[in-house]
Amino acid sequence: MGLCRGGSTPCRARSTQEPFAAMRPVPNSLHDEAASRLREQIFAGSLPPGSFLDEAALCERLAVSRTPLREALKVLVAEGLLRHEPRRGCFVAEVTERDLDEIFPVIALLEGRAAHGATCRAGDADVAALQVLHQRLQQCAAEGRITDYYAANHAIHEAFITLADNRWLAQAIGDLRKILRLARLQQLHAPGRLQQSLAEHLAVFDALKRRDSEAAEAAMRTHLLHQREALRDVARNQQSRLNP
Repeated sequence: MGLCRGGSTPCRARSTQEPFAAMRPVPNSLHDEAASRLREQIFAGSLPPGSFLDEAALCERLAVSRTPLREALKVLVAEGLLRHEPRRGCFVAEVTERDLDEIFPVIALLEGRAAHGATCRAGDADVAALQVLHQRLQQCAAEGRITDYYAANHAIHEAFITLADNRWLAQAIGDLRKILRLARLQQLHAPGRLQQSLAEHLAVFDALKRRDSEAAEAAMRTHLLHQREALRDVARNQQSRLNP
C-alpha cells in the first residue's frame, strides 16, 4: 500500500476480474418497475418538462393499478424528476438556468472527489480498461460522432465513480445527474467544445496514470465547470438565432 501523490490518503490498488462492476439497485416491486419505466420516458423526452401526468392513462400504459403507480410517483417526486401540486397532480419538473448554475459547482466537487478516489484505488486492470474507453472517446471525437461520444463519456464518468468505491458519493452524483438529464444537455454542440472536452478527459486520465490524486480531482472539477460554460454558449447562440 502506497500513498497517493499530493496527500496522505493510502493508495489502495483495486484488483478485480471485472473492472467497474455496476453498482445499481435491482427493481424488486411493481412500483420500482413503474418508476423505472416512467424515468426512462422522462429522460427520452416522451414525457417532456412541464407535462401533466394523467394517472388513469399511465395505469393503462404501464399495466399497473393506482397504488403502485402512486408509489412510483412519490419516488420520482423525491428524486426531483416530478413536482406535485396539491389538488392538481404531478408534473414533470423543469430545470432553470439558476438550477444549472447551482448544480454544476456541486457536481464538479463530487465528481472531482470521485476522480481522487479512483486514482487512489485503480489497479493495473482498471487502468487498462480505462485506456480502452479513452481510445473509444478519441475515435468518436475524431469522427465527429457526438451521440457515441456522449455514450463513451458517460461510461468513463461511471468508471471513475465506481472505482472511487464510495456509495454515498455515487448516490449523490446519481441524484444530481438525474436532474441534469431533464435539461437534455447538448454542451458538445458549442463551437470547439468536443475537442476541449476530449482534452479535459485525457488530462484526468493522465493524472490517474501518474497516481496524482489531487491533479485528477482538479482536472475533473475543471471539466465539469467547463460543461456549464459551454451550455451558456449554446443558450446564447440559440437566443441570438431567435432574436436576430
